[in-house]
Amino acid sequence: MRRLALYAAAVLCALLCAGPFLWSMITMFKLNRDLVDTTHNPFWFDPAPTADHVRYLFTDTAYLTFVWNTLWVGGLVVLITLAFALPAAYALARLERPWAGWMAVTIFMIYLIPPSLLFLSLSRMVVALGLQDSTWSLVLVYPTMTIPVSVWLLMGFLKAIPKDVEEQAMVDGHSRLGAFVRTVIPLAFPGIVAVVVFAFTLTASEFIYALAFVSPTAEKVVSTGVPTELIRGDVFYWQSLQAASVLVAVPIALVFNLFLDRFITGFTMGAVKA
Repeated sequence: MRRLALYAAAVLCALLCAGPFLWSMITMFKLNRDLVDTTHNPFWFDPAPTADHVRYLFTDTAYLTFVWNTLWVGGLVVLITLAFALPAAYALARLERPWAGWMAVTIFMIYLIPPSLLFLSLSRMVVALGLQDSTWSLVLVYPTMTIPVSVWLLMGFLKAIPKDVEEQAMVDGHSRLGAFVRTVIPLAFPGIVAVVVFAFTLTASEFIYALAFVSPTAEKVVSTGVPTELIRGDVFYWQSLQAASVLVAVPIALVFNLFLDRFITGFTMGAVKA
């Protein structure tokens, strides 16, 4: 009975968590009159469902452009984050310099600075480089948010890897860089997955900088393009908004679940060891 109660509680929690997502999936196919009638069931179709609002999203808005911009900006930010965070975390975790401890704390404290405090300085940098109204401004700005916490996470994970592994590789003739690439990176893969998921999701969901630095429709990402295109004054294209959210969330959820175990391992080991 205790096990049955446990499973029942788990199913109930899953349904509660999935409720908003299920409501969005149903709403994207509803007719306008089905939304405004308070006697209708919000979790079912009273009039027959329609795909007109989903079709409108693809044919009358630049939604595919927003998705493409989000993908390539997120991909570049992930690559830049790994290129800087991996060597920095390795140096702080392995080289045992006297400044490593306070340097690691300083890097993490930088992540805690609210984005609004850095807005003026970053906007001046974007203008000075001529990147205003371009998605390249986001590629420049987003790593300032992703790199500090990624360094912290990878530090904790690298500390959990025995030094004997890379020392043995160096005894076998590899340089420190070769030992790092051939032995440390494969063992740190769960931590790298955690950094990739964190950096990409933060990039895809960030709103303040994307709204302030990019105004042309062809350069917008999903987080700003969808609300600015589908909310016009007091007119909300509600079903299309829900469709845009669902179509972005489903692929991310599938990828996230594929690497869920490694993601949890990366975050928990990084949190404990750091």
